[in-house]
Amino acid sequence: MQTFDQSSETNLNQIPAKESNFLDQNPHLEPSANFPGFDQNNPPPPDLINTCVHCGFCLATCPSYRVIGKEMDSPRGRIYLMDAINKGEAPLAKATSEHFDSCLGCLACVTTCPSGVQYDRLIAATRPQVERNVPRNLGDRLIRTLIFSLFPYPDRLRPLLVPLYLYQKLGIKNLVRSTGLLPKISPRLAAMESILPEINSSAFQDNLPTVIPAQGEKRYRVGMILGCVQRLFFSPVNEATARVLTANGCEVIIPKSQGCCAALPEHQGQTEQSHVLIKQMIDSFADTGVDAIIINAAGCGHTLKEYGHIMRDDPEYRDKAKEFAGKVRDVQEFLAEVGLTAHLSPLVEGEDLTIVYQDACHLLHGQKISIQPRELLTQIPGVKLREPVDAALCCGSAGVYNMLQPEVADELGQQKVQNLLNTGATVIASANPGCSLQIKKHLELQGKQVTLKHPMELLDDSIRGVKI
Repeated sequence: MQTFDQSSETNLNQIPAKESNFLDQNPHLEPSANFPGFDQNNPPPPDLINTCVHCGFCLATCPSYRVIGKEMDSPRGRIYLMDAINKGEAPLAKATSEHFDSCLGCLACVTTCPSGVQYDRLIAATRPQVERNVPRNLGDRLIRTLIFSLFPYPDRLRPLLVPLYLYQKLGIKNLVRSTGLLPKISPRLAAMESILPEINSSAFQDNLPTVIPAQGEKRYRVGMILGCVQRLFFSPVNEATARVLTANGCEVIIPKSQGCCAALPEHQGQTEQSHVLIKQMIDSFADTGVDAIIINAAGCGHTLKEYGHIMRDDPEYRDKAKEFAGKVRDVQEFLAEVGLTAHLSPLVEGEDLTIVYQDACHLLHGQKISIQPRELLTQIPGVKLREPVDAALCCGSAGVYNMLQPEVADELGQQKVQNLLNTGATVIASANPGCSLQIKKHLELQGKQVTLKHPMELLDDSIRGVKI
């Protein structure tokens, strides 16, 4: 696999030494006499902050630092900032919170850090502090309310499918985009509109039953999580996942009471909302007797595996969350572990098929899953994998980041798509819905038509003998 280039190393000399006074380096953060800091509800732990030795290895792998180019928009800079707020040397205010907001949460720095700094834990502790203690402007509040009131709730999103379908099919979308007004009125709404997936008949259907029997001998009984946005806008991926699992000897259990996994609100510091959704998810799989709980979306999978840590202070759900998280498996991780038993056919006739696999950050950096998807894809006869430059660099989707920070996200999306195209592959395999939407957007902006599929769709096609 390719690694990051070192184009950012020339910026390392710009970084202040560990002993330098923080505020001298950042005069715009000079606090007033009485300024707010972190509250006492799980602030970033000083012991985790102190594990950072300020070596700078994280900089070359940090997407926000690459685009913005400022120390404070890097993992090391944010850790300096957390430390300064803890010590009363800087305020928790709008000027400081913007640097936390610029973080994509891609966790590339966690993979890179030679000192084992748990930046994921630090940023996860900081985001709720920002949400509780830093007032946001009206526009910010409105867009965040819209996102967190709709996206985690499929039943609220579903009624919007009809107007969205008409918006696309009646040509209104093309008219709106041709005027160029929406980005001028609201860049964030424009960003949201630009990644809107195509609405088709499958979005209106809920075809998956509660129990799907295994084909042939039953090897495992597994639960399957449908997701929130995934089940509406990527239902073919869920259907393909269920078929691949059953074709490989799995009985699939799909509780109807399940909702959102809580990844979207949890990643943005919406603690109360995320805890409610987590409890609902845990309860929905209680007493199902499954061997594993399967998820096919990278960002969701990372959060599901973190339930034990997220719910550590809840006496009722702490143990339940830990047990639940222990059963969660990404579908690619699970299939690579148990092995494929279904017969696989070539996806094209008489020639090799070149595929480039797009590493979703929360699979690669969050769950340390990289080899397994590649092993599965190369079991398909005739498949040749190609690796892009900067394979581990975030595409800019990062949950809802591309809607909240569209300018940074767009630059990252352009870079990612160009790197994927440069491989010459005819198919892009993407295992996360947010990444897929981001990549599709920038393929269209560059006028490129390349097949984009989830690895489960490719395996499903191979098992059923479907040519692509």
